[in-house]
Amino acid sequence: MFTRLMLVVFALTGSLLMLAGTAQAEHETGSILAAGSPSENTQRNLRDRDGTTLTPDDQKGDKKDLKITTTIRKSVVKDKSLSIDAQNVKIITSNRVVTLRGPVESTTESMKIEKIAKHTRGVIRIDNQLEIITP
Repeated sequence: MFTRLMLVVFALTGSLLMLAGTAQAEHETGSILAAGSPSENTQRNLRDRDGTTLTPDDQKGDKKDLKITTTIRKSVVKDKSLSIDAQNVKIITSNRVVTLRGPVESTTESMKIEKIAKHTRGVIRIDNQLEIITP
């Protein structure tokens, strides 16, 4: 009797694990973007891997640089007139020089983000590498 009960428990557990695995696989498959999709930016991300462009990982732990980046980020996210892409641009500060990278929807957005960075205390220079994309 005990053996039969254990067998049923194992069978049910195995079934549940298989169902969970299938559901997870379907979830992961659904999140893969089609090539050419406006949200698919694999090529843009690939160029960051060669080490010649600044990424957020390049920002060191300097407290003044971190404060500059945080202040700019808060102001950019707070500006609801900016697109989601613009609110998610990369902001990297190193030795008080701010590099802005990523896609924005217009020249107006690019200029607005650059203006926010310029008016942030402690910033020496802005390197605006923002890209205008069409939605």
